[in-house]
Amino acid sequence: MIISIPVYNEVDLLDVAGPHEVLKWVDGLEVRLVVATAKAPIVTRDGFRFLPTHSFADATTTDVLWVPGGNPAALAPMMNGSGDRRYVEYLVQAASGATWVCSVCEGALLLAAAGLLDGYEATTHWRFLPCLKSFKKVRVVPGFPRFHRDRNRLTGGGISSCLDESLELVRLLTRDDTTARDVQRTIQYYPQPPFPSDLSEPPRCMFSW
Repeated sequence: MIISIPVYNEVDLLDVAGPHEVLKWVDGLEVRLVVATAKAPIVTRDGFRFLPTHSFADATTTDVLWVPGGNPAALAPMMNGSGDRRYVEYLVQAASGATWVCSVCEGALLLAAAGLLDGYEATTHWRFLPCLKSFKKVRVVPGFPRFHRDRNRLTGGGISSCLDESLELVRLLTRDDTTARDVQRTIQYYPQPPFPSDLSEPPRCMFSW
């Protein structure tokens, strides 16, 4: 089973590394880091560098599409078509045959710009909820869920939500609670943050595209 994570410069590191870590603990899952041109390294929003594994051209079909978030300055040209159109075109192509279409953080905005959340309920990073609400065909879930499933769409909240969401994806893919529990135990993911949630939705979208 193939999981494709289409990446781009200024992507959020954990949006990519988190699901990669979780999913690679499951036998039979191949995780691909897919980019328009597979030769150059990707530089994340915080300056971390990594190499993609596949190009869009050699990863046209996938079982799971996982779309990460990133710097709004990188998202805007992909969303409005002023930049490289291949990213959104790849999302549409890959989603057409995928069993699951997933996003985390601002990745939901990329899915929405591609029309892939039309008619679905979805969530995103709390600071970008007003941005997602600007897509009138998308129903934004109230509150700040770590992730939300609507049919075969699985969308996650802010950056660290990728861990909860990818564990849920393991459960959905394997149809086996035991496997997801084993992975959670292996990575010792039992979070105890020092502070409780104090999130509140901003009054407006923080960037334009």
